[in-house]
Amino acid sequence: MKLILGSGSPRRKELLAQLGLVPDDIRSPDIDEDPRKGELPRPYCARMAREKAMAVPRAEDEIVLCADTTVALGRRIMGKPADEKEAAAFLLAMSGRRHKVITAIAVARGTRLWEADVVTDVKMKRLSDVELNAYLMSGDWRGKAGGYGIQGIAGAFIPWIQGSYSAVMGLPVAETAKLLASAGYPVYGERE
Repeated sequence: MKLILGSGSPRRKELLAQLGLVPDDIRSPDIDEDPRKGELPRPYCARMAREKAMAVPRAEDEIVLCADTTVALGRRIMGKPADEKEAAAFLLAMSGRRHKVITAIAVARGTRLWEADVVTDVKMKRLSDVELNAYLMSGDWRGKAGGYGIQGIAGAFIPWIQGSYSAVMGLPVAETAKLLASAGYPVYGERE
């Protein structure tokens, strides 16, 4: 059985490696990631993971693992910022407040689908102008939900989380192992 990672994220590949797993192939799905009108963050995130998993072509002997991470400030979905101005707006909105990071995972095998999501509460410290500007200049906000990655420079802005650190990074390791095992992938056993 082959494991296909439906994500080009180097972070997800690293987190998968924590389980001792190396994907046989990486196939990034091409789907519309725009939220629907009125869609709430958690259902949106679950839909994204599900649609990604279903969009990746797979053979009979392949299992596809996809994930989506969304940052939510109340009912507001804070996706990947389009530019530095939007990244600044996201970070200022979260500055000194708590928000939620939702990571949904979906595993597809044949016509079957296994799904889970993990919600982690995160507190961001109040950012000074110096911190905000230095972070924006670093470019580390690019391609990251909410405009930050906890595993990078912005980790210094996060004094507290309640939940899964690996989920905030982009792949909840414990839940991923459980879903893969449920789908019949030998997470802890011998692989061909």
